[in-house]
Amino acid sequence: MILPSFYVDEIINTALKEDINYVDISADYLIDEEQKNDAYFVAKAEGILCGIDVAMRVFELLDPDFKKKVYFKDGDAVKKGDVIAEFSGHTTLLLKGERTALNLIQHMSGIATATNRAVRLCEGTGAQITDTRKTLPGMRALQKYAVTCGGGRNHRFNLSDCAMLKDNHIDAAGGITGAVNKLRSKLGHTVKIEVETRDLDEVNQAADAGADIIMLDNMSNEMMRSAIGIIGGRAKTEASGGITLDNVREVAETGVDIISLGALTHSVKAFDISMKMK
Repeated sequence: MILPSFYVDEIINTALKEDINYVDISADYLIDEEQKNDAYFVAKAEGILCGIDVAMRVFELLDPDFKKKVYFKDGDAVKKGDVIAEFSGHTTLLLKGERTALNLIQHMSGIATATNRAVRLCEGTGAQITDTRKTLPGMRALQKYAVTCGGGRNHRFNLSDCAMLKDNHIDAAGGITGAVNKLRSKLGHTVKIEVETRDLDEVNQAADAGADIIMLDNMSNEMMRSAIGIIGGRAKTEASGGITLDNVREVAETGVDIISLGALTHSVKAFDISMKMK
Protein backbone atom coordinates (compact mmCIF):
# COMPACT_ATOMS: atom_id res chain seq x y z
CA MET A 1 0.00 0.00 0.00
CA ILE A 2 1.39 3.40 -1.02
CA LEU A 3 0.16 6.58 0.63
CA PRO A 4 -0.35 9.41 -1.89
CA SER A 5 1.77 12.46 -1.07
CA PHE A 6 -1.08 14.94 -1.58
CA TYR A 7 -3.13 13.13 1.05
CA VAL A 8 -0.28 12.96 3.57
CA ASP A 9 0.72 16.59 2.99
CA GLU A 10 -2.84 17.78 3.56
CA ILE A 11 -3.02 16.00 6.94
CA ILE A 12 0.37 17.36 7.97
CA ASN A 13 -0.42 20.92 6.89
CA THR A 14 -3.70 20.85 8.81
CA ALA A 15 -1.92 19.58 11.92
CA LEU A 16 0.87 22.17 11.65
CA LYS A 17 -1.61 25.02 11.24
CA GLU A 18 -3.43 23.82 14.32
CA ASP A 19 -0.28 23.54 16.42
CA ILE A 20 1.94 26.40 15.28
CA ASN A 21 -0.77 28.91 14.33
CA TYR A 22 1.48 31.73 13.11
CA VAL A 23 4.23 31.84 15.77
CA ASP A 24 5.96 29.54 18.26
CA ILE A 25 6.54 31.88 21.18
CA SER A 26 9.00 29.47 22.79
CA ALA A 27 11.29 28.65 19.87
CA ASP A 28 10.95 31.88 17.87
CA TYR A 29 11.73 34.18 20.79
CA LEU A 30 14.47 32.00 22.25
CA ILE A 31 16.59 30.68 19.38
CA ASP A 32 18.24 32.43 16.46
CA GLU A 33 16.46 31.51 13.23
CA GLU A 34 19.76 30.61 11.52
CA GLN A 35 20.82 28.11 14.20
CA LYS A 36 20.92 24.46 13.12
CA ASN A 37 20.90 21.24 15.11
CA ASP A 38 21.14 17.47 14.79
CA ALA A 39 18.39 15.30 16.30
CA TYR A 40 17.17 11.72 16.30
CA PHE A 41 14.15 9.51 16.95
CA VAL A 42 14.59 6.70 19.48
CA ALA A 43 12.21 3.85 20.29
CA LYS A 44 11.18 3.64 23.95
CA ALA A 45 9.42 0.27 23.62
CA GLU A 46 9.32 -2.86 21.47
CA GLY A 47 6.94 -3.08 18.54
CA ILE A 48 6.31 -2.47 14.85
CA LEU A 49 7.34 0.82 13.28
CA CYS A 50 4.94 2.73 11.04
CA GLY A 51 4.86 6.32 9.82
CA ILE A 52 8.56 7.13 9.62
CA ASP A 53 8.23 8.66 6.15
CA VAL A 54 5.17 10.63 7.29
CA ALA A 55 7.08 11.95 10.30
CA MET A 56 10.08 12.93 8.18
CA ARG A 57 7.74 14.68 5.74
CA VAL A 58 6.65 17.01 8.55
CA PHE A 59 10.16 18.43 8.78
CA GLU A 60 10.64 18.47 5.01
CA LEU A 61 7.56 20.67 4.60
CA LEU A 62 8.85 23.07 7.26
CA ASP A 63 12.52 23.24 6.32
CA PRO A 64 14.00 23.07 2.79
CA ASP A 65 17.42 22.43 4.39
CA PHE A 66 16.23 19.37 6.32
CA LYS A 67 18.45 16.27 5.93
CA LYS A 68 17.82 12.75 7.22
CA LYS A 69 19.24 9.25 7.64
CA VAL A 70 16.52 6.66 8.25
CA TYR A 71 17.57 3.28 9.67
CA PHE A 72 14.24 1.43 9.85
CA LYS A 73 11.34 1.25 7.41
CA ASP A 74 7.62 0.89 8.00
CA GLY A 75 6.76 -2.66 9.06
CA ASP A 76 10.13 -3.28 10.73
CA ALA A 77 10.30 -4.56 14.29
CA VAL A 78 12.09 -2.17 16.65
CA LYS A 79 13.15 -2.59 20.25
CA LYS A 80 13.70 -0.18 23.11
CA GLY A 81 16.78 1.95 22.51
CA ASP A 82 16.86 1.60 18.73
CA VAL A 83 17.72 4.83 16.92
CA ILE A 84 15.11 4.98 14.18
CA ALA A 85 16.41 8.00 12.28
CA GLU A 86 18.94 10.82 12.56
CA PHE A 87 18.27 14.20 10.99
CA SER A 88 19.32 17.83 10.93
CA GLY A 89 17.85 21.22 10.15
CA HIS A 90 17.06 24.65 11.53
CA THR A 91 16.58 24.30 15.28
CA THR A 92 13.39 26.34 15.47
CA LEU A 93 11.79 24.30 12.69
CA LEU A 94 12.78 20.98 14.26
CA LEU A 95 11.13 22.15 17.47
CA LYS A 96 8.01 23.34 15.67
CA GLY A 97 7.57 20.03 13.88
CA GLU A 98 8.44 17.76 16.79
CA ARG A 99 4.96 17.28 18.27
CA THR A 100 3.18 16.81 14.95
CA ALA A 101 5.76 14.32 13.72
CA LEU A 102 5.65 12.34 16.95
CA ASN A 103 1.85 12.35 17.14
CA LEU A 104 1.67 10.76 13.71
CA ILE A 105 4.44 8.18 14.03
CA GLN A 106 3.43 7.18 17.57
CA HIS A 107 -0.21 6.67 16.59
CA MET A 108 0.58 4.78 13.40
CA SER A 109 3.19 2.59 15.12
CA GLY A 110 0.69 1.86 17.90
CA ILE A 111 -1.81 0.58 15.33
CA ALA A 112 0.82 -1.50 13.53
CA THR A 113 2.02 -2.99 16.82
CA ALA A 114 -1.48 -3.91 18.02
CA THR A 115 -2.35 -5.39 14.63
CA ASN A 116 0.80 -7.48 14.61
CA ARG A 117 -0.02 -8.90 18.03
CA ALA A 118 -3.48 -9.93 16.82
CA VAL A 119 -2.06 -11.46 13.64
CA ARG A 120 0.51 -13.48 15.57
CA LEU A 121 -2.12 -14.70 18.03
CA CYS A 122 -4.15 -16.11 15.12
CA GLU A 123 -1.29 -17.81 13.30
CA GLY A 124 -2.20 -21.25 11.96
CA THR A 125 -5.96 -20.73 12.08
CA GLY A 126 -6.57 -19.24 8.63
CA ALA A 127 -8.42 -16.24 10.06
CA GLN A 128 -7.52 -12.81 8.65
CA ILE A 129 -7.32 -9.77 10.92
CA THR A 130 -8.93 -6.64 9.47
CA ASP A 131 -9.76 -3.12 10.56
CA THR A 132 -13.13 -1.32 10.37
CA ARG A 133 -14.44 2.15 9.50
CA LYS A 134 -14.10 3.18 13.16
CA THR A 135 -11.31 5.62 12.33
CA LEU A 136 -10.48 9.21 13.25
CA PRO A 137 -11.95 11.75 10.78
CA GLY A 138 -9.38 12.63 8.13
CA MET A 139 -6.96 9.91 9.30
CA ARG A 140 -8.52 6.82 7.74
CA ALA A 141 -5.93 6.09 5.07
CA LEU A 142 -3.02 6.55 7.50
CA GLN A 143 -4.68 4.28 10.04
CA LYS A 144 -5.56 1.60 7.50
CA TYR A 145 -2.04 1.78 6.07
CA ALA A 146 -0.73 1.16 9.59
CA VAL A 147 -2.89 -1.95 9.85
CA THR A 148 -1.23 -3.38 6.71
CA CYS A 149 2.21 -2.60 8.15
CA GLY A 150 1.27 -4.76 11.14
CA GLY A 151 0.33 -7.66 8.88
CA GLY A 152 -3.44 -7.11 8.85
CA ARG A 153 -5.81 -6.57 5.95
CA ASN A 154 -8.15 -3.68 5.21
CA HIS A 155 -11.92 -3.87 5.43
CA ARG A 156 -13.83 -1.44 3.21
CA PHE A 157 -12.40 2.08 3.04
CA ASN A 158 -15.77 3.80 2.67
CA LEU A 159 -19.45 3.26 1.94
CA SER A 160 -18.78 2.87 -1.80
CA ASP A 161 -16.52 -0.17 -1.45
CA CYS A 162 -19.07 -2.76 -0.40
CA ALA A 163 -22.81 -2.95 0.25
CA MET A 164 -22.98 -3.78 3.93
CA LEU A 165 -26.41 -4.37 5.44
CA LYS A 166 -26.17 -3.71 9.16
CA ASP A 167 -28.99 -4.18 11.65
CA ASN A 168 -30.45 -0.72 11.05
CA HIS A 169 -30.45 -1.23 7.27
CA ILE A 170 -32.20 -4.57 7.65
CA ASP A 171 -34.80 -3.26 10.09
CA ALA A 172 -35.48 -0.22 7.91
CA ALA A 173 -35.74 -2.34 4.74
CA GLY A 174 -38.07 -4.90 6.29
CA GLY A 175 -35.83 -7.95 6.30
CA ILE A 176 -32.70 -9.61 4.96
CA THR A 177 -34.08 -11.44 1.93
CA GLY A 178 -35.86 -8.46 0.43
CA ALA A 179 -32.94 -6.14 1.12
CA VAL A 180 -30.39 -8.45 -0.52
CA ASN A 181 -32.60 -9.04 -3.55
CA LYS A 182 -33.21 -5.32 -4.03
CA LEU A 183 -29.52 -4.51 -3.77
CA ARG A 184 -28.56 -7.32 -6.12
CA SER A 185 -30.88 -5.89 -8.77
CA LYS A 186 -29.14 -2.50 -8.63
CA LEU A 187 -25.47 -3.17 -7.91
CA GLY A 188 -22.74 -3.55 -10.49
CA HIS A 189 -21.07 -6.90 -10.97
CA THR A 190 -17.92 -5.93 -9.06
CA VAL A 191 -19.66 -5.04 -5.78
CA LYS A 192 -20.09 -7.58 -2.97
CA ILE A 193 -22.88 -7.69 -0.42
CA GLU A 194 -22.18 -8.26 3.27
CA VAL A 195 -24.98 -8.91 5.77
CA GLU A 196 -24.70 -8.44 9.52
CA THR A 197 -26.52 -11.17 11.42
CA ARG A 198 -27.55 -11.33 15.07
CA ASP A 199 -28.77 -14.91 15.40
CA LEU A 200 -28.85 -18.22 13.55
CA ASP A 201 -32.19 -17.47 11.91
CA GLU A 202 -30.67 -14.39 10.28
CA VAL A 203 -27.61 -16.45 9.29
CA ASN A 204 -29.95 -18.84 7.46
CA GLN A 205 -31.70 -15.97 5.71
CA ALA A 206 -28.45 -14.31 4.63
CA ALA A 207 -26.98 -17.53 3.29
CA ASP A 208 -30.15 -18.44 1.40
CA ALA A 209 -30.37 -14.92 -0.04
CA GLY A 210 -26.89 -15.28 -1.53
CA ALA A 211 -24.89 -12.82 0.58
CA ASP A 212 -21.20 -12.81 -0.33
CA ILE A 213 -20.04 -12.18 3.26
CA ILE A 214 -21.95 -12.88 6.46
CA MET A 215 -20.97 -11.00 9.60
CA LEU A 216 -21.50 -12.87 12.86
CA ASP A 217 -22.11 -9.96 15.19
CA ASN A 218 -21.48 -10.32 18.93
CA MET A 219 -22.05 -14.08 18.83
CA SER A 220 -20.61 -16.61 21.25
CA ASN A 221 -17.95 -18.94 19.94
CA GLU A 222 -20.42 -21.83 20.08
CA MET A 223 -22.98 -19.89 18.04
CA MET A 224 -20.34 -18.92 15.49
CA ARG A 225 -19.42 -22.57 14.99
CA SER A 226 -23.08 -23.36 14.38
CA ALA A 227 -23.37 -20.45 11.97
CA ILE A 228 -20.33 -21.63 9.99
CA GLY A 229 -21.95 -25.05 9.70
CA ILE A 230 -25.19 -23.50 8.43
CA ILE A 231 -23.38 -21.37 5.85
CA GLY A 232 -21.44 -24.38 4.62
CA GLY A 233 -19.00 -22.42 2.49
CA ARG A 234 -21.68 -20.46 0.64
CA ALA A 235 -20.26 -17.16 1.92
CA LYS A 236 -17.22 -15.74 3.67
CA THR A 237 -17.70 -15.41 7.42
CA GLU A 238 -16.66 -12.42 9.52
CA ALA A 239 -16.58 -12.29 13.32
CA SER A 240 -17.13 -8.87 14.84
CA GLY A 241 -18.01 -7.31 18.17
CA GLY A 242 -16.52 -7.83 21.62
CA ILE A 243 -13.24 -9.19 20.27
CA THR A 244 -10.00 -8.30 22.06
CA LEU A 245 -6.43 -9.56 22.10
CA ASP A 246 -7.43 -11.71 25.07
CA ASN A 247 -10.04 -13.72 23.15
CA VAL A 248 -9.06 -13.29 19.49
CA ARG A 249 -7.35 -16.71 19.33
CA GLU A 250 -10.48 -18.46 20.57
CA VAL A 251 -12.55 -16.62 17.97
CA ALA A 252 -10.11 -17.57 15.21
CA GLU A 253 -10.34 -21.23 16.21
CA THR A 254 -14.09 -21.26 15.47
CA GLY A 255 -13.17 -21.36 11.77
CA VAL A 256 -14.23 -17.84 10.74
CA ASP A 257 -12.53 -16.37 7.68
CA ILE A 258 -12.22 -12.79 8.92
CA ILE A 259 -11.98 -11.09 12.32
CA SER A 260 -12.63 -7.34 12.27
CA LEU A 261 -11.31 -5.29 15.17
CA GLY A 262 -12.43 -1.68 15.57
CA ALA A 263 -10.07 -1.32 18.53
CA LEU A 264 -7.07 -1.40 16.18
CA THR A 265 -7.87 2.16 15.13
CA HIS A 266 -10.35 3.72 17.55
CA SER A 267 -8.69 3.01 20.90
CA VAL A 268 -5.13 1.93 20.25
CA LYS A 269 -2.29 2.86 22.61
CA ALA A 270 0.37 5.13 21.10
CA PHE A 271 3.81 3.58 20.63
CA ASP A 272 6.48 5.37 22.68
CA ILE A 273 9.02 7.19 20.49
CA SER A 274 11.05 10.23 21.54
CA MET A 275 12.89 12.95 19.66
CA LYS A 276 16.20 14.01 21.17
CA MET A 277 18.47 16.91 20.23
CA LYS A 278 22.17 16.12 19.97
